[in-house]
Amino acid sequence: MFPIIHRHKPAIYREGSYYPAGNSEFQSYIYLSQMFRLKSSVVIAHITGWLICLSLPLLFVSGQTGDRKALSILFSTDYLVFLVTYVALFYFHTTFLFPRLYFRKQYVLYFLSVLLLLIMVNYMQPYDHLFSRLPHPPGEMPWHQPMPPGTEQGPRPEGMRPPGKPPRQIDIVSDFLFLLTIALSIAIETTHRWRQTEKRALYAETRKTQAELSFLKAQINPHFLFNTLNNIYSLAITRSDNTAMSIMKLSNMLRYVTEDTRDDYVLLESEIDCLRDYIDLQKLRLTTKTKVNFAVTGSPGIKCIAPLVLLPFLENAFKYGVSNHEPSEITILLQTSENRIHFYCSNKLFRVTQDTSRTGIGIANTRQRLEHLYPDKYELQISEDNGAYSISLQLQV
Repeated sequence: MFPIIHRHKPAIYREGSYYPAGNSEFQSYIYLSQMFRLKSSVVIAHITGWLICLSLPLLFVSGQTGDRKALSILFSTDYLVFLVTYVALFYFHTTFLFPRLYFRKQYVLYFLSVLLLLIMVNYMQPYDHLFSRLPHPPGEMPWHQPMPPGTEQGPRPEGMRPPGKPPRQIDIVSDFLFLLTIALSIAIETTHRWRQTEKRALYAETRKTQAELSFLKAQINPHFLFNTLNNIYSLAITRSDNTAMSIMKLSNMLRYVTEDTRDDYVLLESEIDCLRDYIDLQKLRLTTKTKVNFAVTGSPGIKCIAPLVLLPFLENAFKYGVSNHEPSEITILLQTSENRIHFYCSNKLFRVTQDTSRTGIGIANTRQRLEHLYPDKYELQISEDNGAYSISLQLQV
């Protein structure tokens, strides 16, 4: 009896470190780290944006009156009111008004709320109150607005009553800052929702792709098992001494197929071991008329590949490239370079009377998996010329 060899589950190299295939804890850690970095960048962007916006008035004041006066405004109550007004307005509109009224199609209530906020800002006049602290020449109101008639400073003629309270001026700058704040809030929230929609669409597409890949793998595994059991059945019928060896090879391959291929990618070295087992298993039933050449050049290293993506091509070669009556030769080459894997397989084509639909399923599934796992990163060429059949597959890894 031959001992059954157990292979350890391969480790996959990702993110610059090794971890066992299927380690959900590590994948969760990577996901949480990415989310934390994303949220941190958003917070930093908000803080940086507000520091820039709220420092512009101070820079303007510093250019007009000097740094000392700018510092006095910085620590004044008016500046605090100015700051709180626009920051609170921005986040109130971003987190409440726009998402809960506008996006829920309550347009009348939304525009009435914005109009009410505009009236409130116009009444508070945060900009005028802030810069009224600056010194201004006699005969001028803050920021060079002419004094209303009858309010000029100086001695009044005898019998003339003191002027009444000047009419309330419209704070155009405060209104402009209000509209600018609302516009920025709308732009940021709209962009955020657009990105969320894109993420949900990408997530849905990813889940769909994963489901399709799982379905394709589920089709590959029974297809491979069906062909291999047929080979062992042929050995058992002839009472071959190689039956036990073939069962051992099949055990190794089934363990790889059912346990080690749960991830989208495995180590290339593990895939090569699977190919060797399959070739050795096929050799057990071949006669001396068939010659099999298998060579691997280059170092697999820590390169990864989609599991079972090469096996259907070998199945095809041994199914249609072997004859018990004529000499045949199967050549299998696997070359690896720094960022590329090249697989080549050629064989003489013998017409058989078996149903070819099963093999067609294997090749078709492989094409679909390549489209999903190597988009724009693979080149598959299948040619048939003068009774010779060849496959060339190049993967960028």
